[in-house]
Amino acid sequence: MLEQRSASTKFILGMLCDRDNVLSSEQATYNCPECRAPGLEITYDYDGLKDYMKTNRWLSDSPSMWRYAKLLPCRKWPKVGLYTGATPLIEAGNLARAIGLETLYVKDDSTNRPTLSYKDRVVATAINKAIEFGFEAVGCVSTGNVANSVSALAASADIPAFVVVPERTEQGKLIGSLVFGAQVIKVRGNYDDANKLCKELVKVNDKVGLMNVNLRSYYAEGAKTVTYEIAEALGWRLPKHIILPLAGATLLIKTAKAIAELQSLGLIDNSPVKIYGSQAVGCAPIANAFEANRSEIVPVIPSTIASSLAIGNPGDGRGALIAVRNSGGRIGTAFDREIVEGMELLGRTEGIFTEAAGGTTVAVARKLVALGYIPRNEDAVIVITGNGFKTPDPVIGRLNAIKEIDNDLDQLRRSINH
Repeated sequence: MLEQRSASTKFILGMLCDRDNVLSSEQATYNCPECRAPGLEITYDYDGLKDYMKTNRWLSDSPSMWRYAKLLPCRKWPKVGLYTGATPLIEAGNLARAIGLETLYVKDDSTNRPTLSYKDRVVATAINKAIEFGFEAVGCVSTGNVANSVSALAASADIPAFVVVPERTEQGKLIGSLVFGAQVIKVRGNYDDANKLCKELVKVNDKVGLMNVNLRSYYAEGAKTVTYEIAEALGWRLPKHIILPLAGATLLIKTAKAIAELQSLGLIDNSPVKIYGSQAVGCAPIANAFEANRSEIVPVIPSTIASSLAIGNPGDGRGALIAVRNSGGRIGTAFDREIVEGMELLGRTEGIFTEAAGGTTVAVARKLVALGYIPRNEDAVIVITGNGFKTPDPVIGRLNAIKEIDNDLDQLRRSINH
């Protein structure tokens, strides 16, 4: 049991810069200590882990994302997030028929703990690393979901927390952060303005760990567990197509990394898996670059109801382009009207209320099938990353009217139309 509950200590090699191939020791930075380029990647001893797996059980018995602790960057067993992850993979037959597929699954991270968002995975990873580094406080820049996750998990860890959000962040997304006791700071500007400000903060304050700034390399690793769970739920295989929402693009690039890891370790076969990204038309810097066949991202000013995707200068955008192109996938877009229709379609067919990011993913998946990029007889997974109950505004006013009747049986019978 002690071995089951150990983390990946013996398999973490350090932080690798892909620009100059320099391996450095673990530290709280996203920038290479040699060339200063962003994008330090946590790297592991895969050969050592593969040998270990021959004679040892590598999966922990934790009913959470920490089942895969050997492939995560924490050197100690986690203190928080012990119930994060292990979300359902739902065979979505009704939605499959509606968009024209034979086999479709929904990976439903709208049920994640503690704050009903995929972000709980990445934040849990980063906060546990922040504890290892001994930070006095933790924080983040966020459009809402990361803020909730940081606030809740920091409260569980008994660490002071602050969240920095753009001024147009919905009040419904901030209530949780306030309830969990975090300091909530609104910046007059958009996400990219707030992000720039937080990057300046860590240059002058080395006592705070910001999830998606100086702890970003560790934070991002938590995203891999979505793919691990999909593979295990399908009997250690992956579908031919995975469709994801795109904001900062962390989830997409870590999906590609997780696929490569599972194949390298011999846990799944080497069958190709196409990766697709979904953006709102009003904030589509990665999709624009994909369509123009560019390798660089041109920042945009967001204007979309999909607020959790409203990042005009995505940090991992370039990596997302590379991952999608290498997989043979595509990056699609949806208008706000189509995003709302996607939210409604998922609700009507599968009883899942997703936020606008999920509506975007459903809408783009529908288009990909209609255009023939995803063949109707090949299986696919749509990843839903957030819960609509936190941000219902996009669908309010479009739903069926509420009927009022007297306390009368005949009126009730007429009202139900059956």
